[in-house]
Amino acid sequence: MAVAADREPAGPGGEPGPGAGFIELDGVEKVFDVRRRTGFLRGERHRVRAVDSISFTVERGEMVGYIGPNGAGKSTTIKMLTGILTPSAGRLRVAGLDPSRERTRVARRIGVVFGQRTTLWWDLPLIDSYRLMHRMYRVPDARFRENLDRCVELLELGALLDVPVRQLSLGQRMRGDIAAALLHDPDVLYLDEPTIGLDVVSKVRVREFLRDLNADRGTTVLLTTHDLTDIEQLCRRVMVIDHGRLMYDGALSGLHEVGESERTLVVDLERELPPIETESARVVKVEGPRQWLAFPAAMSAAPLVARIAAEYPLVDLSVREPDIEAVISRMYAGKAVS
Repeated sequence: MAVAADREPAGPGGEPGPGAGFIELDGVEKVFDVRRRTGFLRGERHRVRAVDSISFTVERGEMVGYIGPNGAGKSTTIKMLTGILTPSAGRLRVAGLDPSRERTRVARRIGVVFGQRTTLWWDLPLIDSYRLMHRMYRVPDARFRENLDRCVELLELGALLDVPVRQLSLGQRMRGDIAAALLHDPDVLYLDEPTIGLDVVSKVRVREFLRDLNADRGTTVLLTTHDLTDIEQLCRRVMVIDHGRLMYDGALSGLHEVGESERTLVVDLERELPPIETESARVVKVEGPRQWLAFPAAMSAAPLVARIAAEYPLVDLSVREPDIEAVISRMYAGKAVS
């Protein structure tokens, strides 16, 4: 059972009205028939339930994190929302439209970025990909130029426009893909691992751009990622999926409480000392002058850091975020969700 807040249902038919769900899933399932080889030229079929009776609502203008371990069903959900896959059961609507039956109409309302795949033409300069999309989506010339100029400026793509996509670094290509997904003014942006493999500077740039996009344009964003920093800086709401089932729906702080997750403070001291003693954290590992302290993820690190800095000969420290897979594992163990 997922932990979730009550949400107002969308109005019947057509595009949702004010306060109604802009994205709606009601009992959605996706089952694949998979053939498993059992011998030479022999095999047996079995059914894999990638998404299992998921229901949730996302309102227009929300930025929602959709997270879980590999194979949890995140990408399958995104593919059903875009119309690439058809649900095996249940009801799904985006802006009042059925993505699998009205795929062309839905395509004009959405933008999609898959972190490990590109929508850009590999051998063409970046600007040529954008010009092709200009024609494909029939974006008015003035609107296309405005959107392109905005993306080029905020994502710092000016020096890359004449570079073939195959010559771009991963971080450059990701920024290029994000711009491509926004040239036609989509109402909804699906981001599947948009910061995967990016350096720290590129991640910061992409997060700032998405934050501004949501604030200025009211674009609805559904973000799947393994990087909890992405979620913390962009999303007020997070949904956790595992084994195809929705496990949690609410605030990130609530997820840490529900999953009993812990952050880790890595402390480098001037010299080797006995384990640090503090009521708010526990030492989990000591290697020479370096010590690892675990403390509740919902707790601020500032008081703990201040106390250690005041009482111990400190050289350096860093805070490591909890592993989302460990949080979900605790939830599955029955410590928080029944």
